[in-house]
Amino acid sequence: MIQSAQLIPYRTASDDHGLTERLKAKFAHLRAERHPFYLLPEEFDEILRWKLRGQYDRQRAMRGAYTEDVIRIVTGAAFAITHPDEDCETELRIGILCSMRGVGVPVASAVLALVLPEKYAVVDFRGWRQVFGEEKRSFSILDYKRYLREVKRLAAELGWPVQEVDLAIWAYDLKHCTHGT
Repeated sequence: MIQSAQLIPYRTASDDHGLTERLKAKFAHLRAERHPFYLLPEEFDEILRWKLRGQYDRQRAMRGAYTEDVIRIVTGAAFAITHPDEDCETELRIGILCSMRGVGVPVASAVLALVLPEKYAVVDFRGWRQVFGEEKRSFSILDYKRYLREVKRLAAELGWPVQEVDLAIWAYDLKHCTHGT
């Protein structure tokens, strides 16, 4: 299981660090301007391309079924949710985003991590492997909350935003684990 000190050299080491920073800045700007906040199809698509990379085309048909209104309403509902219990808020936000076909917990977590990087991380097999020392390819909302708690713990130790810790974990895994990709 990865320790916070192991992540320090990887804070900005991912191959898409610059793109990630640009997307986070873009969504921060949009959040400041757009009330209530929601995503437009092209913004949602940018997140999908960032998260899915080479797997982006696999679900094109499913994504094509969603109109601008559907994307705006579903993402708007997910971002409008507030709850004093952070776990409950996370469950609701992930659940709402996952109501769209083709959006599972990893993609929903990517949406949250880019739009609210101070609170959320992206769950995937690389992060899970480093945080828990086990292989996993499918994630439930409970799995996500467990992963997020650990990433937040590491973030607190490092004094970094949650999303930056997650990206450093991803970069660390990519460098040290070439199997299982």
